Amino acid sequence: MPRLTIDLGIIRSNVRAVRDLCAGHGIGITGVTKVFCGDPVVAKAFLDAGVTRLGDSRVANLRRLQFLDGEKWLIRMPAPSEIPDVVRYADVSLNSEWHTLSLLSEEALRQGKRHKVILMADLGDLREGYVDYGELRRVAQMVVRADGLELYGIGTNLSCFSFIHPDTGKMRQLLGLAGLGNETLSAAADVPMSPVAFVISGGNSASLHLMMENGIPPGVNNLRLGESLLFGKERCHYTYLPGTRRDAFILSAEVIELKEKPSVPWGEAGVDSYGNPPPVREDKGVRSRAILALGKQDCDVETMRPVDGAVAILGASSDHMVLDVTDSARRYALGDTVEFELGYFALMRAYTSGYVEKVYVG
Repeated sequence: MPRLTIDLGIIRSNVRAVRDLCAGHGIGITGVTKVFCGDPVVAKAFLDAGVTRLGDSRVANLRRLQFLDGEKWLIRMPAPSEIPDVVRYADVSLNSEWHTLSLLSEEALRQGKRHKVILMADLGDLREGYVDYGELRRVAQMVVRADGLELYGIGTNLSCFSFIHPDTGKMRQLLGLAGLGNETLSAAADVPMSPVAFVISGGNSASLHLMMENGIPPGVNNLRLGESLLFGKERCHYTYLPGTRRDAFILSAEVIELKEKPSVPWGEAGVDSYGNPPPVREDKGVRSRAILALGKQDCDVETMRPVDGAVAILGASSDHMVLDVTDSARRYALGDTVEFELGYFALMRAYTSGYVEKVYVG
């Protein structure tokens, strides 16, 4: 069975490094747990390293986290059908629809709670959020008047759909929209609002590069981070952050076939499951090829790399991975394991797969 080894010590160290880096710019962290399916063991490593907020896109994952300390955020818009569980398991949710907000308010009153709301502004990536900022102001006013809700902040998301990069102008625009929220709160409460009490969430790991270049203006006080905490990598230019490591997750699988085979297939070629033609293979003569008990159902070959740098991934089907091991100094044998460092999507599949054993160290 493929095995995913999770080094909690590396994760804690990464989280501390990124937390301290952000703190130096006046920015706090919401640790995003979705890529590891809300695993409470890994989420606790976030908390142990000083994170006080946990965010996930799935209510089912927040349910797994309910017994951990820390504020819980639902970072995907709530579905109307899941409103009772949103209020039950999330302290905060990101929102862009008044109908959903009204349902949240009604359910919060039924549960004897006040549910915190962050309103999302679309600053060009064309995923979630208001593009009519007048509507954003009106909804902010309605949230303030809703007995079951608390207007907790304003946020945005960039680089996830249209891959629009964060920039200083967009962060200043977000601050201006946050001013709408503060003015609305101040008018409703008839007292000045402390900016510290209002969350201004400037995006995800793609915003870190801008932050390190001092491009995020003071006042933006939150980032929702997952990839950078786990792999030490910012998502805008895919550079690694100082003091972090990328090997917290190692996936290993057994060799189930090892044979000398030609490097070029023969016969008439068809298309893959998506209708794409197969890649053109360079003729390197006869090569030593290993098949692993691992496939696309368990990992993403494009976002992982062998720890043995002389091994090449040739491709994968749903439950087989084919490697070229000819150039390795190691003489692989049937039953040997091959190890891989994982990127974001490879980790997501490995965690989602029920066919991958999870083992914790550190």
